[in-house]
Amino acid sequence: MKQLKIKLVKSFIGRPEKQRKVLRGMGLEKLNKTVYLKDTPETRGMINKVSHLVSAEECEMDI
Repeated sequence: MKQLKIKLVKSFIGRPEKQRKVLRGMGLEKLNKTVYLKDTPETRGMINKVSHLVSAEECEMDI
């Protein structure tokens, strides 16, 4: 199953509330935190909204 490794690389201080909600929805609260999410169209859309704040890469994980 494909997963995405997403890391918060820039702070969301001073960013619009919509972007903050997207980051919190992905589980990113603190700088440099990494989360693994399923590779779905919804997740890809969230990443596109905050692409300037996060780094994302694909990875294969067996769960």
